[in-house]
Amino acid sequence: MISNASPATAYDPGPPPIAHDIEHASDRYLLKLKSYAKALPYSIESNSRMQALLDFICVRIVQSVEARDYDPGFLQWDSMLTYWSYLKYPIPKEKRILLVDLYYGMCTMPGMPLHVVATCSDALEILTRSKNKLTIQDIRLPWIPLYDILRHDLFLTRRQFEVSQTSYYMGSVTNTVQRFFHPAAIDEMLKTFVPLINGTVLNSVLSSQFFMLTFLPQSHPQSYLPMLFRLWESVNSYMFDERMLQFLARLAEMHVDPSFSDPKRIDEIPDDAKSENEGRPNWVKNDLKSSGLWTGIFKDVGIFSDYDWHFIMCKCLASMEIPLADSGSLTTGPSADNQAGFEIGRLPKPTWRIVSLARIIVYSMAPDGLPAAPSSAPTPLGTPFASGMNTPRHQGGSVGDYLTASLGKVPFLSLKSYIGGSKALDSLVKLIASTESFFHPSNSGAWTADLTAFIKYVAYEFNKRWHEEQRPDCKTPMHRRLTREMKRELVKSFRTVALLAMFSEDSTTVNNISSCLKWMSLMEPDLILYPILERAVPSLEALVETQRTIAVIKALGAIAPALVSREVHYPGAKHLVPILQLLIPGIDLNDPSKTLCTTTFLIEISQYIQFGDLTSRGITMSADIDSSTPTNVDVPNGYPSVPLGDGYIEAELNDGPSLSKDEEDALLRESTAGFPDWIASFIRRVILLFDNLPEEAGGATEVQLVDAVTNACSQICIHLSDSLFDLVLNMIFDYASTNVRPNAVRAVHQLVECVANAHPAKTLAKFVPFCIHNIGVELDNGASSTRTTSTYATPLPSDATFHWNLAVLRGAMFNDGKAILQYKDQFLPLLRRLRDKALSKRGFSWSGKLLSSLLLTLTHTYPLEDKFANRDEWASEEFRFNHHKHWGKLYKAEDVSVTWHVPDEEELNFALELFREIVEPTLARLEDLLKPGVSRDGAWRNDFCRYLSFVRNAFSGTPTFVKENLTKEDQQYAVETSDILNEIPEMIASIEPLSSGFAIADTEDPRAQYYLSLRQRFGKLLHEASVSLRQQGEENTVDAVHALLQCIRTYLLDYGDSKDSYYVQLDRYGSELSYARQYTKQKVWPRAVFIRRARLYHAARLRWNSIERKRTESEDQLVDDVTEWSLWHYATGQSSQSLLDSLCGAYDGIRIRCLPRIYDALKPGTEDDRMKGALWTLNSSVFGKRITEPTLAPELLKRLFACQFNEKPSIQSAVASVCENGINSFVEPNFHVYEVDHPRLDQALARFKHRIPFDEDDASLVSRCTERRVDRIRLSGERVHETVLMREKTALVLDIAQAKSTHWRYAIFATRCLRTLVRKDAPISAAHMRYFLEKSYDNHPSLAIRYIKLRTFSHSPIDLIFERNNNPLKQSLADVSSGWLAWKDSITAYTCPHISKPSLTPWDLESQGAIGAVRDAAKDSAFWKNLSTHFSSETHSEVVSSDNVASVKSIVQLLEDESFAPLQTLVEELIQNPDQNKQRGAAEFLAGLLNGERHWPMQGQERLWNWAMPLFKTTFGSKIKTDTLPVWMSFLEYMFHKRDPRRYQALVDYLVQEFQFTDYNGESSLNAVKALCFFRAFYEEQNWKFSPRVDQAIERVWGEISSEHDEVRAYISELLAFASKIKRRPKPTIPSAEVFVRECRIVPIDFDIMGMRGTYHQERVAELVQRFPQWRAERLPGARAFQSTYDKVGTTVCRWLFQTVHDTNAISAFDYILPLMPELFRFTEVNDNDELLSRARMLLVRMCGVTPPRSLIGPILSAIFDTIQNSPSWKVRVQALPLVQVFYFRQVPLMSDAKITEILEVLCKCLDDEVVEVREMAATTLSGVLRLSPRRSQLTLKDRFVRLLRRSPLPNRQSPVYNAAIRQRHAAILGICALIDSYPYTVERWMPELLTNVLAEHTYDPIPISTTVQKCASNFKKTHQDTWHEDSKRFTEDQLVALSTLLTGSSYCELALSHHGAV
Repeated sequence: MISNASPATAYDPGPPPIAHDIEHASDRYLLKLKSYAKALPYSIESNSRMQALLDFICVRIVQSVEARDYDPGFLQWDSMLTYWSYLKYPIPKEKRILLVDLYYGMCTMPGMPLHVVATCSDALEILTRSKNKLTIQDIRLPWIPLYDILRHDLFLTRRQFEVSQTSYYMGSVTNTVQRFFHPAAIDEMLKTFVPLINGTVLNSVLSSQFFMLTFLPQSHPQSYLPMLFRLWESVNSYMFDERMLQFLARLAEMHVDPSFSDPKRIDEIPDDAKSENEGRPNWVKNDLKSSGLWTGIFKDVGIFSDYDWHFIMCKCLASMEIPLADSGSLTTGPSADNQAGFEIGRLPKPTWRIVSLARIIVYSMAPDGLPAAPSSAPTPLGTPFASGMNTPRHQGGSVGDYLTASLGKVPFLSLKSYIGGSKALDSLVKLIASTESFFHPSNSGAWTADLTAFIKYVAYEFNKRWHEEQRPDCKTPMHRRLTREMKRELVKSFRTVALLAMFSEDSTTVNNISSCLKWMSLMEPDLILYPILERAVPSLEALVETQRTIAVIKALGAIAPALVSREVHYPGAKHLVPILQLLIPGIDLNDPSKTLCTTTFLIEISQYIQFGDLTSRGITMSADIDSSTPTNVDVPNGYPSVPLGDGYIEAELNDGPSLSKDEEDALLRESTAGFPDWIASFIRRVILLFDNLPEEAGGATEVQLVDAVTNACSQICIHLSDSLFDLVLNMIFDYASTNVRPNAVRAVHQLVECVANAHPAKTLAKFVPFCIHNIGVELDNGASSTRTTSTYATPLPSDATFHWNLAVLRGAMFNDGKAILQYKDQFLPLLRRLRDKALSKRGFSWSGKLLSSLLLTLTHTYPLEDKFANRDEWASEEFRFNHHKHWGKLYKAEDVSVTWHVPDEEELNFALELFREIVEPTLARLEDLLKPGVSRDGAWRNDFCRYLSFVRNAFSGTPTFVKENLTKEDQQYAVETSDILNEIPEMIASIEPLSSGFAIADTEDPRAQYYLSLRQRFGKLLHEASVSLRQQGEENTVDAVHALLQCIRTYLLDYGDSKDSYYVQLDRYGSELSYARQYTKQKVWPRAVFIRRARLYHAARLRWNSIERKRTESEDQLVDDVTEWSLWHYATGQSSQSLLDSLCGAYDGIRIRCLPRIYDALKPGTEDDRMKGALWTLNSSVFGKRITEPTLAPELLKRLFACQFNEKPSIQSAVASVCENGINSFVEPNFHVYEVDHPRLDQALARFKHRIPFDEDDASLVSRCTERRVDRIRLSGERVHETVLMREKTALVLDIAQAKSTHWRYAIFATRCLRTLVRKDAPISAAHMRYFLEKSYDNHPSLAIRYIKLRTFSHSPIDLIFERNNNPLKQSLADVSSGWLAWKDSITAYTCPHISKPSLTPWDLESQGAIGAVRDAAKDSAFWKNLSTHFSSETHSEVVSSDNVASVKSIVQLLEDESFAPLQTLVEELIQNPDQNKQRGAAEFLAGLLNGERHWPMQGQERLWNWAMPLFKTTFGSKIKTDTLPVWMSFLEYMFHKRDPRRYQALVDYLVQEFQFTDYNGESSLNAVKALCFFRAFYEEQNWKFSPRVDQAIERVWGEISSEHDEVRAYISELLAFASKIKRRPKPTIPSAEVFVRECRIVPIDFDIMGMRGTYHQERVAELVQRFPQWRAERLPGARAFQSTYDKVGTTVCRWLFQTVHDTNAISAFDYILPLMPELFRFTEVNDNDELLSRARMLLVRMCGVTPPRSLIGPILSAIFDTIQNSPSWKVRVQALPLVQVFYFRQVPLMSDAKITEILEVLCKCLDDEVVEVREMAATTLSGVLRLSPRRSQLTLKDRFVRLLRRSPLPNRQSPVYNAAIRQRHAAILGICALIDSYPYTVERWMPELLTNVLAEHTYDPIPISTTVQKCASNFKKTHQDTWHEDSKRFTEDQLVALSTLLTGSSYCELALSHHGAV
């Protein structure tokens, strides 16, 4: 193959050479590769070499696919392609296209095993992820193959129980490749999908929606988008909403670029991916623009019309799931979703609706309106209490006179303005304002997480789009891009609510807010930073709640870039040092959460800055800068506020006094003078935390704390200036040298690591001499001289100093091997002494770790530092004196230089010297210990463990010392012993080693030879020790065995990336990216990110070389040893089993090698513990799945079944676990995929072979691979057959299952295996079938018989794969008027069977043996008797079992009328018995019999029904009881499910007759309920097919709506709701897909094309409206009221409408509710019928959660207003007022300004109601509406209220007008209080006057005026208490005094005055 590249070494004079084709490349992807190459310290392979390797991998993939060697061949080489992609070489576009084409063909191959499909699906997603690398211009894919698989798999028949993930994977693939479907196929897709829609069946609606949204090309939605909106409008479903919103989000984002939707592109794209028989209809679209300059599909708001936008915003508001006091008005959609089948859940889940909504709103923003004045609302600076206001507010029209005249409407406004000049932004701001109070912590709940997630994602998407539009290649038109004004307004609107929610106790909410603050601070840092600082200072200075402090620290961490990055916010950095000083107490052992947050913040900011005092140096370059703080700037605790207009706003960047950059630099320079003190305080605080740790660092929490603190220390130390580093180093050295803290011994190790990582030379100079001296002294004085080997041994106090110094020394070894070299003469004697003298477990373990750290530092390749600036910049003079100007610097990849440690000759020689001087002698001692005759006492065990520890750690520290090379012999051995069975060697993937920084790459190097020989010697020792210890077998060897297993793990696994795990680095890289990300598609990052990227790339190359590990005899022996230890009876089993799992992941061939040994341990007579170990080893994932390998399954199953001899519970529990996990991996054998022709895949292969040259050897290899695959399939088939049957008298599953001696648990497992082994691709045997019949207590016979039927009627393997039933009686009828929405091309129908001859026989000839077994069983009356005993056993089930029915049905269907006679007597006996269980058994037999007869000869059917109908009449007429009614109802549901009722005409006629002629008012309700219950089972299962009978049914029950029986009325209400649902029909002029889609575009928006309005019951509703007054007049009084016709009909109507509101057609309910609304309100005041009252209230409230037709919004509100204004009952008026709130909140986006003005008018009038409760409720409602009304309306109302108050003097109490005057004054006060309450968190400029000069005057007025004033004042105090220091600025001194009077006490005023004075 290709030779290895030579590695670079550290002593090379310059950077390693880069391959010519990479160095001089101009391609953007090769330039990216160049940046990777430049970051490594060694040369990487040339692009040409790696492309040759890619070609080789592709050739193998093509060969495997051509040979149909999907598993293992294809999977093997696909994994190689994945590993190749880790290396970051670009895949050329041509090869990418070929791979996508091939993988798509694999995914759509019928019958492809799902694990292969899953692999291909993942690969497709990766290959097509970049929209730049592949477009539809490059490749087109056909859509029909995916659709064919989906439509066959999605919905299962009742006899199908094999639920697979096929639909999920196909849906995922469709989502991935949707953009490669040709837009010319749109019409063909619509022609296919639209006729599938049946609006009466939710499954149909959701599945057809999935097809449309997942398949329709999104590039040209203009033709079908209006249709989708009209469909959406008509469906009440949460699931429908979610998927629709995801689709619209993708459209909105895509179509900001208008060129996407240009119709000309359709013709320009090659149309070369048509499927067979796929048409290309081109529907008329003359209503759409298609010529001229294309400007996109933009409409009123983004790509949406105003009408559709308001609907989206309604859904947005509902999505927040905010619960008002409205009894769950948002539950109607989820309730309707209960109708969806589980199959819909098998499809891929859509994106969370919150994310979708955020994207829709952001990408719909554009400067499309007149800008409104900038927002001026101040930001609350704390956490107010809840105001009690739960109703959002919306903008209304102007307000006229109050009470004296109606609130008139102002003339038409010619120019409507929008916030930021954007309609979408305006809608968003109003939405946030309307939900503001729900962000407050005291008003939080489940909805708060959704709300905060929403603003987080909006901020993220806005920031993303903003930066996208700054790119030069942005295709968004300039006039539609985001503006700075929009950005600022968005941040202002979010700031208030984000700062409210910041202090939530819910962690999810806090995390959401932190992310939101991050994105906002990056967009407008000045608007976010200062409010956060205002909150941070008091929270960190004062003793406040921990949760509040943590919230502030998290917020500071979120806005860290604005605080430290000069690029993000230049003035922010000057606040850093004061904040850091305040954070010192955050390092607190007693508060782990606060400490973790503090350290996270410190890590975040320290990667952007240098900690250095810039004032301590003489600086002349900036001497002229005046560093004094300007007088108008409040630093650091505030920011200037300036008056503007009517209120206050924060000074913006250009509004108030601002500082120049030089002035800011001067302030920052001065602030750095605080760094030395802060650093000292911080280190002292860390040391204090360490000192107070519990013994041995405590538990997991303390360990986490120490890790977090030392991580922060490490980052800080790296970024210290030289002088500060010396300060820290001296402090840490002083601490380490003068203290010994046993509780902090691990912590001090990590602390020393921090300084060693930053400056290893200085650290070593400080610590090495000191520690080595102290360790020597301690050893001389007996430290660690007590022999221990147990991990749990407690260290002796006398060893504390020794452990302390050893830990410190280990910490100093952390970085830069070159710095260690000068101390090598000191380390060698030290290590010898430690080996010989450190006898305690901790002593020798830590000594070994010291050796490991030393070797790793010497021999490993790793970055030396990750400062925020390049090394040369960091060392420059300019940087030293002006590092503050570089804070937050970001780099491009090509600008980063990485400094690596690469071992040089001297380091390698020192490492080898360590092996010669320390390791080799120790190894010799170990060999001596294992010699025969050596006494094995405690001292021996200690020596053994101690020496093993040293040797193990030595090899553990050298994973990249010598590179392994596999010889041809090694590769041959690997193939011969592979876990992959029956495969040619070429298809077992192997790799070429690549450059990856190994210290010695040439295995011929003498140094490598020495190391490898020593390693081989170590391996041999381990095997000998293992054998010896097993023979010793004493319990006191457990510690030695543990040590041995650790050594084996090191020997076998510590290689390559074991210390730099690729997956660990990948996870850390992802975390660092997410922390540092400032926007998507970011190209500049902090330098630390690029260093992490370089480490990741280095780890990827190490991983490549670790994929295929060399296995020699030594490795095999050790694997055998580990297997034996897994079976050992002492406490090593679990660790050895875990090691075995790891070994299986690193080496090939381990499983096959281990299985015989494991099987041997399962033999009878094996000791229990050994057997248990074998079983738990088998239960691991790496062995459990071997049961799926057909060639291995027989042996495994035989061994497992043989375990039943051992009755020990723990053994049987282990067997049960193995069986359960194994059977879950056991899949039906099916080899049809190898027989199917798939032209698409063949074409993809041909294209691939045409582009990549194939020679004769390649063709020969394909032939050999094909032959081996055929042999493998044959062998697998034989093994499957062997598994089921008996072979050579070897008992296998079937024999075991049938044996009487088999335990019932094993029999169940055997049965499950046998069920799985029933195959479509091979006939079932007679014995197999006979067993199922004998054990027919499950659905196994139905499965087997169904497969016989499939095999009989299939014409090809594809028919079997898709389970296509080509029944000879089935016909396809064309041109039939069918379809709910649009006609289908054809429908399926069945011809009648022959009158006397069988129509379906002969059955599958190969299955005749099985059919004979069925026939024999069916003729045996004992079989049916036993079956009936099982069916009628006491199961407490009230419904028939579909499995039982399916078993009978399958037999009856197979044998036709042969089975009738034995069943006849049995059913007659069962049905005579009134017992519920017997009745259920009879129903199950009858259902199976009658469902299986549909293809019998007509004479047989007639004979059957002549017998059955009398049984039904007798049973239904007199045998039914209350307990058996559900049984027979479920029987009828089964009978009529998806069946043509004409098949059961006699039964239908009987049910209809009973329904028509039953007396529904008889004394007993049972007969009536029975007739209605059975009729309901009939019509519900028939669904839409019941339409012709609906009119007659409704006519029959309409007269019974006042029936005496409540149950009867309940059934009637269900029938009314059902009839309304199935009678609705869409109204296209012609029911075709083309006409419907076109008319959705062209008909007026108010035309009900979906037929969603409620029209069917209009006449009946009108009748009710006329008759209710009469019934009300006749209503009975008191306790008999519920018997009144009025109450009975009212309850029925409420039930009916309530059901409709909770159905998918909920929108139709409004047409019925509206005329009945006056009566519904009257129902709410009945006080003698609680049911009617509660149902009416519930209905009215739930109604508000459904989006009504736009034209009915006004009438609905008018009806509510009419009730409020005219109802004589004040209770009704009080009930109706909150309804205005609920309806207003839920539907506010749909309401016009005029209607909102009318709402204000009505509410204002209600303030003068005679009843106090009504007035107060009106005021509460008014405050909610006012919040979003225009300022003009508020000011007008304020003037009217104040004027009315002035004109409302109170006369003498005896005056006849006194009460009227009280009412008038109370109305004015209520109006003023409503205005104040409408702003719970801000103080408007008019508010102080109202509070202090108006309300305060009426504090002592008569009740209810005074109580209203006091309540308002109390609310104001609560909501403004935390922000009073800011809000008090709005009041004058006199107003503050007056306010204290209003609040009846001086404390609040004193607090206010103190705050005010302080300000």
